[in-house]
Amino acid sequence: MIKYCSVGSGSCGNCHFVGYKDTNILIDAGLSGKRITDGIKDIGENPDNLKGIFITHEHIDHIRGAGIVSRKFNIPIFANVETWRAMKDKLGKIESSNMVVFENDKNYAIGDIIIRPFSIEHDAANPVGYNLCAKGGSEKMSIATDIGTITENVRKNLYKSKLVVLESNYDKNMLLAGSYSYALKRRVMSEVGHLSNDEAGKFCVDLIKNGTERILLAHLSKENNFPELAYETSKGILTQNNFIVGQDIKLDVLLRNDISDVYKVNP
Repeated sequence: MIKYCSVGSGSCGNCHFVGYKDTNILIDAGLSGKRITDGIKDIGENPDNLKGIFITHEHIDHIRGAGIVSRKFNIPIFANVETWRAMKDKLGKIESSNMVVFENDKNYAIGDIIIRPFSIEHDAANPVGYNLCAKGGSEKMSIATDIGTITENVRKNLYKSKLVVLESNYDKNMLLAGSYSYALKRRVMSEVGHLSNDEAGKFCVDLIKNGTERILLAHLSKENNFPELAYETSKGILTQNNFIVGQDIKLDVLLRNDISDVYKVNP
């Protein structure tokens, strides 16, 4: 079983744990080093067994603890060259042997896991989402947050994923009525910003039609969203499209300050 757990997910910090057999990795490390370490221990895993940290993009809520964790456990950080250029000075000293560069839209093996970084749209140097599957397995899970728009490349990579961690960042009415500046509101709603609850719900319909069995709504804004609203928005759109939550699809919300359940995907 591929194991997935969110150590924390939201506009204040993001870190995802993925494990299969003897290979454990992190997708992003945007929380404090202590919180990441404690979270891994809380789900019964040993942080000494981490094989790597894979970065989606250089924004601080995705890299805050990456340097600390890399130094503490002597593990590599993986990112494309543009992301490395943008984040290197923010991480502190990293051993050259732990600075690993990948190319987008190619498959890589790390231990027992095959991981594929795929290009997404966001206002960062060269942001990615990730497909993950067991080496030799046929089923995959995927992580896609900070996606301003659902591109064809996103669709291609997320379709046929049994489990999808999908951004549901903001409620449009809350954003427009909130305290953000006009420029920041435009940035959030742009094609290189974030995915709204409504956009996430509509895409959930497509995911179900293309093989997804569980969707975890993620990266909720602290100021412009709350878990119940994100959940009910997607549930309402799914109901309008004749899908029953709990029967046709399992739907959950990942929280900012709480460790999630450990979800499992058959390899």
